Amino acid sequence: VQLQASGGGLVQTGDSLRLSCAASGRTFSRQTTVAWFRQAPGKEREFVAALFRSGSSTHYADSVKGRFTISRDNAKNTVYLLMNSLRPEDTAVYYCAADPSLILSSVRVSHSYDYWGQGTLVTVSS
Repeated sequence: VQLQASGGGLVQTGDSLRLSCAASGRTFSRQTTVAWFRQAPGKEREFVAALFRSGSSTHYADSVKGRFTISRDNAKNTVYLLMNSLRPEDTAVYYCAADPSLILSSVRVSHSYDYWGQGTLVTVSS
């Protein structure tokens, strides 16, 4: 599976942005968990949001809960991250990830995911 992330850019505080992650080479199965992580300059990669398997549950980092929404379009084989009320601290490179056999307890753990996109930069100015 190849993942292609897009949609990043430079926005102002309070703006919205929607990231996309398109999969090719293999379609997302119902068992595939998809997620977004981010890495700010000088910091470790951190969990943002995940959609466990075919949407049986969604998970968010506390820092984005209520502002970000993860979704997937199986027909388009694409995962989205809608980001509202953006803050300067949301500035980071955002990565999409997928795994066909993830267990629930591992959705927030980056090294549990086998497939990764290349990252898309989101910059939020104050």
